[in-house]
Amino acid sequence: MHRQDANGDANGGRRHVPTSPVCEGLRVLARSYRRGTRLDTHMHREAQLIFAERGVMQVTTPKGRWLVPPARAVWVPPRLEHAIDVLADIEMRALYAEPEWLAKHPEAPRLTREFVVAVGPLLRESVLALFGAQIHPRRAEVLAELVLYELAEAEDPATFMPMPADVRARHVASLVLADPLVERDLDDLALAAGASPRTVTRLFPDETGLTFREWRRRARIMAAAEMLSSASRPVKDVSSRFGFSSTAAFGHAFREVMGLTPGEFQRRSVV
Repeated sequence: MHRQDANGDANGGRRHVPTSPVCEGLRVLARSYRRGTRLDTHMHREAQLIFAERGVMQVTTPKGRWLVPPARAVWVPPRLEHAIDVLADIEMRALYAEPEWLAKHPEAPRLTREFVVAVGPLLRESVLALFGAQIHPRRAEVLAELVLYELAEAEDPATFMPMPADVRARHVASLVLADPLVERDLDDLALAAGASPRTVTRLFPDETGLTFREWRRRARIMAAAEMLSSASRPVKDVSSRFGFSSTAAFGHAFREVMGLTPGEFQRRSVV
């Protein structure tokens, strides 16, 4: 694993990573990161939109984890702690919005928490246009305003792994995430967390919005997606390793969560 700090230098060394102002209140950053890189927990004074033009990353906040393939982006409000793990070589495009500038936008009240968005053609091209050479400040401002309007309408929680707050349920969740390939039964997991299976079954929907079965299924699909981000892993092999009865069954489950087939996901991740 290649560790980088919030400013992006390898092995914890600190250096300034230049961003480019495109209009008043907005800066952009284009960077490449290798698979295995980790940007340790940090925060920014500004709000941030994190988009991978290519590759796959995972963004972690106190609320949970978001898997971010090329068809997704993550909105992170100002001063929110987050970490980034690069699962497949990425071309990252990040927008940094000053809180004062953001507060003037009509959609600002809907942008006070972190969430993942589905990146449709309009949002994608609007973001990428902000990285054009010598973009006119007024054009950049209009594009940035459009991006914020699109964000507020494009939330897609499918690739979010919410973490329960209750200590017992969070322990169960951590055990599953630590080794998603192992299908431990609920009785065993609950015992390890010092709770009854009935308590765990009640806590998960109360605190994550998902039943424990749904939550674990999503955890396994997201772990499978991480494995697929390596071009050397055939879909059939990943399906078998995660215990699916057939590649077709795996494909159906994967598409329900990720919005695309395992093959499509892999192609978008490694091209």
